[in-house]
Amino acid sequence: MANKSSIGDVINEKDSTLRDKKYNDYVKQVTPKFSCFRNCINAFIVGGIICTIGQVFFNLFMNFGLGEETAAAYNIIVLILISIILTCLNIYPTLAKFGGAGTVVPITGFANGVVSPALEYKTEGQVFGIGCKLFIIAGPVILYGVFSAWVLGLIYWILKVLHWV
Repeated sequence: MANKSSIGDVINEKDSTLRDKKYNDYVKQVTPKFSCFRNCINAFIVGGIICTIGQVFFNLFMNFGLGEETAAAYNIIVLILISIILTCLNIYPTLAKFGGAGTVVPITGFANGVVSPALEYKTEGQVFGIGCKLFIIAGPVILYGVFSAWVLGLIYWILKVLHWV
């Protein structure tokens, strides 16, 4: 009896090993190959283009006679708007696939991250689709931003009460 059990275990182990080998071969076959150097170059180029566009808008706003802070604020608004439009037209995801980390330039990447889930769930309706999913990315950022500001404000207040600041 023990002999049959051990023979069955050996057969099951061989089947399992063969299945695992076939699966691993399949995964290797369908996994895209990438070049780290090429990805870095693509990210550098795309990120550089995004930053250059931002600098062009900033310089334009400065040439229109706006102050530095106002020009920076308008620049942020324009970059966010461009990112949202490109996301809605399904261009930004294609750009992100090519440029990788280069598209995660803070303003444009964050705007894309906020708009993408809202677009994906727009069929769920205005409130439960767009409204809820809009804050899937923004919610944690806002939460931890406000919490961090509160903690730093508390530390500043304590230092000020102790006359260290």
